[in-house]
Amino acid sequence: METLNKLLSVDLNYIIIGLIVIFFTLEQVVTTQFKYNKRFQHFFNNILFQVAFLIGNILWATVTVFCIEWLNNNQIGLFYLIELPVWVKLILGVAMIDLVTYWFHCMSHRIPLLCRFHRVHHSDTSMDSSTYFRSHPFEVLLWFGTSNIIATALFGLDLVTLGVYFLISTPFFILEHTNLRFPRWVDKTFGLVFTTPNIHKVHHEKDQHYTDSNYADIFILWDRLFGTYKYKPAEEIQIGLEEFDDDKKQTFWYLFKSPFLKVKRIASSPLLISEPPDSQVVKANLKQHLSDQEQTIMKK
Repeated sequence: METLNKLLSVDLNYIIIGLIVIFFTLEQVVTTQFKYNKRFQHFFNNILFQVAFLIGNILWATVTVFCIEWLNNNQIGLFYLIELPVWVKLILGVAMIDLVTYWFHCMSHRIPLLCRFHRVHHSDTSMDSSTYFRSHPFEVLLWFGTSNIIATALFGLDLVTLGVYFLISTPFFILEHTNLRFPRWVDKTFGLVFTTPNIHKVHHEKDQHYTDSNYADIFILWDRLFGTYKYKPAEEIQIGLEEFDDDKKQTFWYLFKSPFLKVKRIASSPLLISEPPDSQVVKANLKQHLSDQEQTIMKK
């Protein structure tokens, strides 16, 4: 526990800075998986989201700590009802936080209001390690931040477990978004249990069939277990949302206010992000499709 306490005493922001420096530097010197221009402008717009998050987290961190301590003092949660070794509780606790986050992530793709905020993360059409920062602070703090409190209430976790979860998940988050090439054998081995960069990039595909999959942050086992796992070769993946494929729509301020804007949806977009397709257009397409089928049958 002494070693663990030392690790947890390290400011997580230092770890984030170190990892971003390493991977962003690699992205400048090696052949990247996806081509992109204006790299430092892209980095600047993304890092502003981290600044906004840190400002908001001054208050939210206090709320989180208060809620978890209250839950612990009242011994609420499953692990208070069963006797388990400390290390077992710690490992299971990290897995359970990841499981609850998995379901919260699923909901952010299915509930229209949540989609409006979550599309900020998926809007990046030139993904790299700095995409780790690109999430709307309201979503990260109020939605995914709530998932940690819910996980604590359900399973009886503590702040140490939450700290270990962040310590493990942060390298996953950054690595999963890096614009680097990874061999398929990584997916065929580590990808049986863990979320690899190639597997997570499938989640950022433009095609909704693939985007609504691979929700897990650490353990891809959750997607395999609940039927949301999909795979596509990395070289075939196209990243981002087409309606955000414009320099003006890639700026911090536009993305920050975008959840409150009506953004015209393009058919290949992976998220329900605005108004549904026009019903008359849908009917016309369906009518044409049925007509084509009738003609095919008659020719036979």
